[in-house]
Amino acid sequence: MTVCVLHVAAEMFPLLKTGGLADVAGALPPAQSRVGTDVRVVLPGFPSVLAGLSDLQPAADLGAAFGAGEVRLERGVLKPHGVVVYVVRADSFYDRPGNPYLDAAHRPYADNDRRFALLGLCAARIATGADPAWRPHIVHAHDWHAGLAPAYLRAFERSGAPRVPSVMTVHNLAYQGVFPASHFGALHLPPDFFSVEGVEFYGQISFLKAGLFYADRITTVSPTYAREIQTEAQGAGLHGLLQTRTHDISGILNGVDYSIWSPAADDVIASRYTAAKPSAKSKCKTALQERMGLARDDDALLFGVVSRLTEQKGLDLLLSAVPDIVQRGGQLVVLGTGDPALETGLKNAAAAHPGAVAVELGFDETLSHSIIAGSDIVMVPSRFEPCGLTQLYALAYGSLPLVHRVGGLADTVVDCSLENLADETATGFVFERFERAGIVAAIRRAFALKSRRTEWKTVVKRAMSQNFGWEAAAQRYADVYDELLA
Repeated sequence: MTVCVLHVAAEMFPLLKTGGLADVAGALPPAQSRVGTDVRVVLPGFPSVLAGLSDLQPAADLGAAFGAGEVRLERGVLKPHGVVVYVVRADSFYDRPGNPYLDAAHRPYADNDRRFALLGLCAARIATGADPAWRPHIVHAHDWHAGLAPAYLRAFERSGAPRVPSVMTVHNLAYQGVFPASHFGALHLPPDFFSVEGVEFYGQISFLKAGLFYADRITTVSPTYAREIQTEAQGAGLHGLLQTRTHDISGILNGVDYSIWSPAADDVIASRYTAAKPSAKSKCKTALQERMGLARDDDALLFGVVSRLTEQKGLDLLLSAVPDIVQRGGQLVVLGTGDPALETGLKNAAAAHPGAVAVELGFDETLSHSIIAGSDIVMVPSRFEPCGLTQLYALAYGSLPLVHRVGGLADTVVDCSLENLADETATGFVFERFERAGIVAAIRRAFALKSRRTEWKTVVKRAMSQNFGWEAAAQRYADVYDELLA
């Protein structure tokens, strides 16, 4: 039997991207199709989603819901891989310029609860036959935006609809979709769903908790993160619930879409290169130094950062280590946007060290590729990191990752310790404790290895030979689905 799966997400690359969730939603479905799963995706009808799909056709009229007026379901195709995408058409909810979650003042939209409740409701409607042409065996919800989909499935089942199992994937437990308890009535869920055994979370509503409670299986985006979120330190108030469901939780490592992230095929970097012929990587470094106004120096160890500028990403710790990089003759380039205090701190560092530190605030997909390709070291010093994709891109480009040993970073980067170099397993630099001494020691190890050219080249080649393709993850998800349907 071919298993039919409906993914529920708020964003999907290349239609809409604000973070790593979009990369997963864009890469996992086609990888699953290649291993024989019949996959479709449902997304809110944001303007860029509608603009990016081919052959949009009406699929169903769903009537009025949540004050959004008449809601329609349309069906289109995302080329080139041909994944079918359902779009929830409720223009009063989704046809808004700019960020999909925040208003012009960068505050969450006041109706985000109803906007994303509608996404979950429409997923449940598709699962119970709204589109006569296709019906999923399993609904697979991603992060808090889709967290009510499993709850609506349970509510529908209580009213006599057929049972449809669901999977909830946590990409980042820190974002939970928490709303006032007074909004519960607007969600059209059974009254008893507002309880500790349900969507209630410290006197409020949590969309993510709803998904974690009502879904049949829970997955996270790395094995280490699956263990970490069951601890008080990293459970974000949900560790108790997660501990009760420990046998339902699987950690499945995210993959890399090598059709997009490969230095051998990347047409936006200065020069293509491979693990067998890596010499052209130096042209990418020179181009990056010129683009960012750094001193042209092939011998300077160039550290790159492509990140949201937040404390979660450890950028405050990085900022404390900038003098150590510069004093040793290194360079730092940063691309990102986020916390105003971190933006200011990084801008001040660039002003204090012209030619050695360069910062560009904002997000630029092309520049992000240039930084990954042109850097010697890519830094991901996160306080916590569910999976992390940046370090996987860095490995593919032979830019050695420097990471904090946490979450998916611990699962994917092997430290260049003497014993790991001897065992031929080293692929980057890892520090254990989230403190200045730890990151500075890792930076010193990076400089030490760079001075030993033969060993450096060996580690770069090994990093580039790592395979984190989506096929392994797609097969692991297929196993989860098979267990559910069995």
